[in-house]
Amino acid sequence: MTTLHDAVYFAYPNAGVVSGNNIDSLKVLDKDHNPIIIDSATIIVKLAELQATETAQEQAQVTAKASALAKLVALGLTQDEVKALIG
Repeated sequence: MTTLHDAVYFAYPNAGVVSGNNIDSLKVLDKDHNPIIIDSATIIVKLAELQATETAQEQAQVTAKASALAKLVALGLTQDEVKALIG
């Protein structure tokens, strides 16, 4: 699961330390522990992008599994045989 901290690290690659639990309490320091001024809107956009990518990847896995199962059934395997293969 993509977190707010992940979004900060992606939006600000020079970030070394991120603290805070929500967008308003975030404090970001670089690798030398100097403060980085952050833009909340940039972080929110990056978080949405990362979550959308994560959701798309999860959906692609579900789709690929369903396709593979359908192909196995089309080859003549029973549902029990398919379950035995995939666990």
